[in-house]
Amino acid sequence: MPDSATRLSFKLNGQSVEVGSAPITRLSNVLRDELGLTGTKIGCDAGDCGACTVLVDGAPACACLIAVGQVRGRVVTSIEGLPDASPSAAALQRAFLKHGAAQCGICTPGMLGTAAALLDRTPAPSETQVMDALGGVLCRCTGYRKIVDAILEVGGGPGCDVAASPAAGQAVGARIERLDGQRKVDGSEIFGADEVPADTVAVRAIRSPHHRARFRFGDLEEFVRRHPGVLRVFTAADIPGANCFGVIGPFADQPVFAVGETRFRGEAVALVAGEPSVLTALDLADFPVLWDELSPLVTMDEALAEAAPRLHDGRPGNILTRGRVARGDIDAGFVQAAVVVEGEFETGFVEHAYIEPEAGFARRVGDRLEIQACTQAPYMDRDDIARIMGLAVEAVRIIPTAVGGGFGSKLDLSIQPFVAIAAWHLGRPARMVYSRSESIMTTTKRHPAQMKVRIGAGRDGRLTAMEFAGDFNTGAYASWGPTVANRVPVHASGPYYFPSYRAETRAVHTHLVPAGAFRGFGVPQAAIAQEQLFDELADRLGIDRLDFRVQNALKVGVPTVTGQVFDAGVGIRACFEALRPRRDDARAEVQAFNARQTGSLRRGIGFAGMWYGCGNTSLPNPSTIRVGLRADGRITLHQGAVDIGQGSNTVITQICADALGAPLALFDLVSGDTDLSPDCGKTSASRQTFVSGKAAFLAGQALRRAILREANAGEDATLTFADGGVLVSEQGHRRALPLHDLIPDDRGYVLAAEETFDPPTSPLDADGQGEPYAVFGYGAHLAEIEVDTALGTVKVLRLTAAHDVGRAINPTLLEGQIEGGAAQGLGLALMEEFFPGRGENLHDYLIPTVGDMPPVTSILIEDAAPIGPFGAKGIGEQALIPTAPAILNAIYDATGARIRRAPATPDRVRAAIRALETAAPETEDTTNA
Repeated sequence: MPDSATRLSFKLNGQSVEVGSAPITRLSNVLRDELGLTGTKIGCDAGDCGACTVLVDGAPACACLIAVGQVRGRVVTSIEGLPDASPSAAALQRAFLKHGAAQCGICTPGMLGTAAALLDRTPAPSETQVMDALGGVLCRCTGYRKIVDAILEVGGGPGCDVAASPAAGQAVGARIERLDGQRKVDGSEIFGADEVPADTVAVRAIRSPHHRARFRFGDLEEFVRRHPGVLRVFTAADIPGANCFGVIGPFADQPVFAVGETRFRGEAVALVAGEPSVLTALDLADFPVLWDELSPLVTMDEALAEAAPRLHDGRPGNILTRGRVARGDIDAGFVQAAVVVEGEFETGFVEHAYIEPEAGFARRVGDRLEIQACTQAPYMDRDDIARIMGLAVEAVRIIPTAVGGGFGSKLDLSIQPFVAIAAWHLGRPARMVYSRSESIMTTTKRHPAQMKVRIGAGRDGRLTAMEFAGDFNTGAYASWGPTVANRVPVHASGPYYFPSYRAETRAVHTHLVPAGAFRGFGVPQAAIAQEQLFDELADRLGIDRLDFRVQNALKVGVPTVTGQVFDAGVGIRACFEALRPRRDDARAEVQAFNARQTGSLRRGIGFAGMWYGCGNTSLPNPSTIRVGLRADGRITLHQGAVDIGQGSNTVITQICADALGAPLALFDLVSGDTDLSPDCGKTSASRQTFVSGKAAFLAGQALRRAILREANAGEDATLTFADGGVLVSEQGHRRALPLHDLIPDDRGYVLAAEETFDPPTSPLDADGQGEPYAVFGYGAHLAEIEVDTALGTVKVLRLTAAHDVGRAINPTLLEGQIEGGAAQGLGLALMEEFFPGRGENLHDYLIPTVGDMPPVTSILIEDAAPIGPFGAKGIGEQALIPTAPAILNAIYDATGARIRRAPATPDRVRAAIRALETAAPETEDTTNA
């Protein structure tokens, strides 16, 4: 520690502080590490994400780009001091809560600081001024619109409805604030990097710089001796159990540390553990490992070649697995078609780009291991860590932190095995925080896809047949490749009736970063192909594009491509019909705009529909919820569904409250700690509202029955929770249930219930026939866009999104999911593509900013699913799937150019337009005689 003569002082949150960090230390690190103010978040350490934004002399600044020496004698305000420093801050925090402007919350401190600075200097800003101010802060969850609306409200704009404290039985359907929202807006929420136990060691991974390489170690002990403060190097030889993990047990194939050969750039071969100050400064360039670069398979064509080396034994041809759904006579179906269209479509890797890099710590507690980290799947983590460490599952505890965005990638293990191994062997807590480049380099991506599709329809517009063949690049290891390969054939038809259908997929191994789960599990890629061909079919037949979709949309009693028939809850037609009013206005506006244009700007509109099965495909998918009544009248909900920003902490509590008949205000939440809450399954596949919500519904009903039994009352009795007790009323008689007279159980509950729900499904046969999901969600989007045909740039002007959610448990949170999903769909359509080995940062890898997102009109359709809690379905994946194909169809509507490789970057759009301009006129189509 420098002496007092070298210490520097500045004013922080209204108080003078003196710090001993070197003047060149990042201000963000000083705030978090030396001063303990973890409300300032670090997302990139490069000024790209803006999560670390603080106010310096009242102006927003990225704390990661400022050396602490630069603020000597100046005034710094972090989120913790914002309410005292800014007259607008308290109102902003309230508005963020009301509008649902904080989802995961990792960007919220930066957003609030930036917004406060704007409002303090411009009390009534315009929407343009708000969007300009927020341009330097990225959000991956919200789609920005609710953030903008919240700021405008504080500036005198329109407010929004909110149910402050709904009465018993009135929580479902209410626009209540997030139950965990206050922590997000005041900076006290604890994310993966925000806690550091005493005496913690730091760990850093040694990773392959090549897509494929053999390697061997030099003298590791000598390396440790040469670097005082480095405690130990760990390799595969130090793993107590199995050097293997994976999210799907039969396909698990990924080592914690590679042995002998690495299969993708960024794969770990060793771990260095040491004192934090030493590890931070350590240059790992001299780590004793020798690399022998080998020729990698970087494309699926290379991997599928007959002479290609095999990545994994038992997977001939480098094919991980296949998927298939077939129904009807496909050849006859195409013979019956009056018009047949076909095309080849391609998508690339897409990075999740959550603002929170992976982080957490592990500690050994006797013969048990505890891991606190950001995760979407605590019980899956527990089981994999137990296998890796050679421990019983009961000896491993996973404590999820708040998750700063996940979208699927935080289902897979990342830092967990590394910190577990170090903590177990060293007997000290071990901590790891991925850098942004490390996160992008090593974590799973959306699967690149190569798809060939053919669709036929009769002269009357009725679909007759569809054939789909898709290869999905699953990278070096399985991850969620089997799920993608099996889900896509079910969904590639879209929410439409096909009498004849065949869809076949392959998940293919290459020497690239593993591809895994990303909001849709391959369905967004398939929709890009299918929905564009639908426009081509409609045009060839001379049928309005929206009418064509309505005509062929599924309805009650009509079988899906797997032969499944629903007798309720099929809301896709209602979604399409809800777009008609805006479609009519938009079409007129586009025609008028294009008619008066003499330059290069053209406008267009596009449609797309979607469906998505909630939960696992034809597999068990249970969730278990526990709820307990205490003697003081309060209710504890053990809710293990990890909230990654989607709102499960709030929605599941709303469901349980109304099922029980108790006020929401009485509930206390115990979240997904594997020691404290039952297993609610992973947060993925749009399952938590539906599956865990139904378990909460059943648990609430069961606790209600237990109370009625204790009071010797019938099912029709009503419950009133007040004054620390329960009043039971039945047929004019009232009885107070004295809770203090009841004997509490081991958990302290005088009455409790625990219930499990597993959606009913059936296995799929060899042709993919069966009942893969108990519930589907449906949706349809209308995109309005403007293309500069000279530059190839595309601007989305407006999105209208209609979604069948079954029952809107919390409309505000649903709208937030729709807007956030639409933002990721916009990125998929127009800008996002990851190239392994390049662009491993948020400067080169582009995600939508506030300036890219148009207004989004959300239309909630409530076609109840009888099996869902109060009829509710999932929403997480739904919102993303139709956005990209709607935008791509709008580009065609505006320009006549069809984009078959996403994203539609300016160079690709311009190339498509130029090809159209130079092509000879078409003289034939594939119309059957």
